[in-house]
Amino acid sequence: MTTHSAELIVDSSKIISNISHLKSLLTSDSKFMFIVKSNAYGHNLKEVVNNLENYVDAFGVVRMDEAILVREISKKPILLMQGIYTDHEITAASANNIQIVIHNMNQFELIDNKKSQLGLWIKVNTGMNRLGLSKQELKYVYEKDFIKSDSVLMTHMACADNPNDPMNQIQIKNFEEAFDITERKLQRSICNSACLINFPELSYDWVRSGIAAYGGEFRDLKLETAMTFRAPIISLRTIKEGERVGYGGRKKAEKDMKIAIVYAGYADGIPQTTVDGTKVMINDEYAKVFGRVSMDLVSIDVTNIKKVSENDLVTFWSEHLPINEFSDKNGLISYELMTRISSRVNIKVI
Repeated sequence: MTTHSAELIVDSSKIISNISHLKSLLTSDSKFMFIVKSNAYGHNLKEVVNNLENYVDAFGVVRMDEAILVREISKKPILLMQGIYTDHEITAASANNIQIVIHNMNQFELIDNKKSQLGLWIKVNTGMNRLGLSKQELKYVYEKDFIKSDSVLMTHMACADNPNDPMNQIQIKNFEEAFDITERKLQRSICNSACLINFPELSYDWVRSGIAAYGGEFRDLKLETAMTFRAPIISLRTIKEGERVGYGGRKKAEKDMKIAIVYAGYADGIPQTTVDGTKVMINDEYAKVFGRVSMDLVSIDVTNIKKVSENDLVTFWSEHLPINEFSDKNGLISYELMTRISSRVNIKVI
């Protein structure tokens, strides 16, 4: 390292390996859309798209600026998953060959006679109750020929990470009824990462996978954490029994201890709410967070680490310390940890 900074190293080969495993689950000729919203889940959108273009069939984003950036790099189909809201966005989508999701009637009115220029994905609400047309609205726009024959009918599964949740079957049934409304003529897309893993028979024409490709959330598969988040130690000190550490003095030494101060904090993406005892790695050995995370620093108990020095790197998650261990310990989800990474972190995609 040339400067002291937290760094995130994104391993494209691991993302490729994860995608390959996910593709092996497909039960049809489904195409694989790689979701790269929110700066590729915090992993440098431009570099990730550049390195992964040859391994996926399309990219999915939620903001127009990201869609345009992806188009500058890739000729693959791009889907703007939250739809369009202004004439300017319609013009940009048409000019850059960006497909759009339509999830309410107002959007049909907005595109009006421009729909023939746009690739449309029609989102139907099957029970998640966030976005999507009702079945009655879908019937109306279909009978009025507002939907093109090459459109994709889609929905989003709310509970697919728990295959036993009864909501899954409710949503599947509702989606089939919606497909019947379109006379079963459109392409279909229902699977996100969790749905692909737990209901691969629903692969249909398109699957849309994000978090699993990065190695997050799914512990029972051969998926690897595809990134290493680490920062250097900038100070080592011995504290005596009874002394307290950090803001609020949350942790008190129960014996004489050695602690390491790591040059990263919640301004870099480590949650301020990180609990004591959260595991990290130093020189291939486990250590634990000791005291409250501050804006720029984290204190670590290194009493039992055999060899530790200033400038040694402390790893918060990596292929050897899965991101799910950090998220589980702290009652979070790996999505949140990934997208917390701030702009002052040095991100390198390899």
